[in-house]
Formats: sequence, C-alpha cells, structure tokens
Amino acid sequence: MVAEDKPVEGREHWTKKGEVKLFLWEKPSVSQEAKRGTVLFVHGSSMASQPTFDLSVPGRPNSSVMDWFARRGFDTWTVDMEGYGRSDKHRDINSDIANGADDLAAASSYILEQRDSGPFLVYGISSGALRAAAFCERHPERVKRLALDAFVWTGKGSPTLAERAKRLPEFRAKNRRAIDRAFVHSIFNRDHPGTAEDRTIEAFADAILALDDSMPTGTYVDMTSKLPIIDPAKITVPTIIMRGQWDGIASFDDLIEFYKLLPNPDKQFAVMPGISHASFQQKNYDLVYHILYSFFTQPEPVYTGEH
Repeated sequence: MVAEDKPVEGREHWTKKGEVKLFLWEKPSVSQEAKRGTVLFVHGSSMASQPTFDLSVPGRPNSSVMDWFARRGFDTWTVDMEGYGRSDKHRDINSDIANGADDLAAASSYILEQRDSGPFLVYGISSGALRAAAFCERHPERVKRLALDAFVWTGKGSPTLAERAKRLPEFRAKNRRAIDRAFVHSIFNRDHPGTAEDRTIEAFADAILALDDSMPTGTYVDMTSKLPIIDPAKITVPTIIMRGQWDGIASFDDLIEFYKLLPNPDKQFAVMPGISHASFQQKNYDLVYHILYSFFTQPEPVYTGEH
C-alpha cells in the first residue's frame, strides 16, 4: 500500500564535469517494498531540475513526480544542466544538447559511485529528451529503460519550432536569453490553452524564476537548425515515446518515423490525451505518471525468439 502522505527527504549533491560544478538532487525511496530501480529525470530548455520534477503546489497532490516515484519504491535523481539553476554558469558557452549529454555522463558517474544503483530508468522531456537520447547513444550500458517525452526528431511539421526559428539569428548571437513570468505562461498558452491550472502555472513560474532570469540558447539553436541530432538506430535500449495530444514541438509523423527505426522490439508509443507540452504540470498529470510507471515496471521478456 502506498503512503501518499509519507514525507520524502531531499538531499543535495555536487559533482564536477572538469572544472564545472553540477548540482544534483536526490529523493530516495521511502517504500517498505523492494527497490524498483533508480530514475534519472532530465529537464528541458527553459527551467532547471527542481521546478520541473520536485514542484510543490498547495492543494494539488503529488505535484512532485520525484515524491510520487519515491513512494513507490524508486530512488529518484535529477541534475541541473550546466547554465541552469544551481549549476555553474560561468563558461562562455550556450549549453547545447551535446553539452547536456556530457552533464548526464558526469552526473550518472557520480550517482553510480555513491549508490549501488545499476543502470538507470531515464526520463527526459523536450530538449531533455534529446539530451537523454544523446546520453543513451553514448552510454547504453548505463540506461535500463528510456522515456522520451515531448521529443522531436527532424522537427518537420512542428509549429513551435517553426515559430522559434524566426528568432534563430538572435539565439545564435548570444549564449543566454531572458525569461520572465510571461514567458512561462507562454509555455502553456502556445499549443492549447487550458491544459494546466492557473495555480500550477504560477507555482511553476515562481520556482523557475527563483533560480534563473535567463536561460542558455544552445538547445533552441540545436532544435531549430541542427535536427536531426539523434540516430534512432543507436538507441538500443527499451524505449517509450510519450507525446501530448496537443504538443507543438513534434508532429505525430515525425515521431512515428523515429519510432519505426528503433531497433529494440521492447518499445512503446503513448499518446497522452488532454496534454500539451509540460506534462507533469498539466491537469492530466496522473495519467502521465501512470504511463511512465507502467513502462518503468514492465517485466523483462522471458522469450525473445533469439538463439
């Protein structure tokens, strides 16, 4: 039985990628049942890790996906990419997708040193899904199962990226872009207004803006001028593609073509009804948790047909 009100202790950690300090946040399992694995959550382009995965909203139960999974037997971790949140921001770089994959390599090495955790259950959202996929390409031995939410492959048919590309010269010209409360609101209004409650949007904005007033431009440059940057043939682990019904980052056709090319037969494509982009902050977040939990707890096949 899950104790929904059982408190989950958060622990801060720090590691280094060369001379760059990276902030990690851990919420270990509080379940009395056997451990179900270690989840590594990967944030997107416009917010740090804790606002995305450990959000608190009064009157909205289980707003922290880290708490939700910790209460069900998972050890949970997340990391601020370089240039975000509490991690270092001093280098003269734009923190692109490749740099984020480097951050995940450093973070996962640290976690493996600190905990006997085995390969990770990795979840990435938006550009975090691209970072997670790039990390999986480089280190498949560290990934047990991979969840790609609000993912994009070629960008073909994406209204959000088409609109964003109009500002590509601006994003290329500088390493950071300013954000404010109106920008956070735009995340929820651009695809299909009404998918998130106002109180959740405001709590999300509060948490984001408490840590940052600007964000790196690298993921925007990559997603509007360099796609595709992930080769599906190199994603060899079990994978789920999670796509919100109204998400404007990637078209269904783009994702289906990527899905077809994934070589591991243990793969899923989940459409999330009533969801636009920021899945865990939507009204239908319980549905998102269920999809992810089901994938992360799926039994391994006992027969594969291989000799």
